[in-house]
Amino acid sequence: MKIGFVLPCYNEFENIFILINQIKKKFKNYLIVVIDDSSSDKIKKKIVKYKKIKYYKRKVKSGRGSAVIFGMKKILKEKKIDFIIEMDTDLSSHPKELPKNINYFKKEKLDLLVMSRYMKGSKIINWPLRRRIFSLLSNKLANFLLRAKVSDYTMGYRIYSMKAIVQITKNCGKIGTGFIVLSEILAELHFNNFKIRDTKTTFINREKGSSSVDLKLIYESLIGIFKIYFKYRNFSLSKI
Repeated sequence: MKIGFVLPCYNEFENIFILINQIKKKFKNYLIVVIDDSSSDKIKKKIVKYKKIKYYKRKVKSGRGSAVIFGMKKILKEKKIDFIIEMDTDLSSHPKELPKNINYFKKEKLDLLVMSRYMKGSKIINWPLRRRIFSLLSNKLANFLLRAKVSDYTMGYRIYSMKAIVQITKNCGKIGTGFIVLSEILAELHFNNFKIRDTKTTFINREKGSSSVDLKLIYESLIGIFKIYFKYRNFSLSKI
């Protein structure tokens, strides 16, 4: 079993190498793809010392969602990758959850498993109230419009089948380039009858560095939810 990891990062020098070492402790057979939109070359200079990593430095910040799809396309060119794991590089999630979740993913023959902050038994630690309220309302709106059977549309901690990756790289990334791509991916797989589930997780707000989420990104994400709805509207009506 060989696992592909897609790690999008933006100015995460303080966190990304901690995450890479956490992954290395848990798994032996893996390939990590890092897509770096950082404003400096600090990560680039250090990451050359690491094995089993393919590193891509993009010239400008092009959005988290576009970084993930970029990484997925790179992994599709590799041989013998069994499935792909997407993770944020701010240490909000820990790879120690993965062995159990991978077993569930394989046992249920899933195409997408979302580690959800909003399932019973999940924990959200040290997240500012304003961010928590916005995230919850965004997910309620996405669920009302798109009706996928998960509780968290915007969590970037996921496991994908290779079949799902092919579908995503062909059809997603057309609504926007930021976090909205997470919801677009979910809609694409849901309305094309891929097998999707979610599971509980522990989400910890970053301790180092600063979030790239700003008012502009929040506005684009809200508009993006409606764009996704209209993109898949015919699919949605056929499922009623």
